Amino acid sequence: MGQRTYPQPPPVPTGLRGRCPRCGEGHLFQGYLTLRPSCDACGLDYESFDSADGPAFFVMSIVGLLVVGLALWLEITYEPPIWVHALVAGTLSIGLSLILVRPLKGMLIALQYSNKAEQGRFEQ
Repeated sequence: MGQRTYPQPPPVPTGLRGRCPRCGEGHLFQGYLTLRPSCDACGLDYESFDSADGPAFFVMSIVGLLVVGLALWLEITYEPPIWVHALVAGTLSIGLSLILVRPLKGMLIALQYSNKAEQGRFEQ
């Protein structure tokens, strides 16, 4: 039985939508951040994909820049009490982190597939 070939979908939008990096149709996630065992459309095995700490690093960097920038602007413009800073920064940090982590994990997995990334090895 021949192996079916699929046109390569663009990795960034495919990953951001949480779709299979090979066919662009099947779902990548089972639950919020757990990968499915395989694609329900093309059967691609997801077991070899590992985004590790990549999504967390990018989420912390993006959210940190936004929240600190907003806190500085808020302080310079309005000089609010500290509880306002805590409320705004806490709410934004948690909300933005939850919104960004899943699409970024999908994007990193799609980029890993499209670039044929593998575990690093030392040659001896």
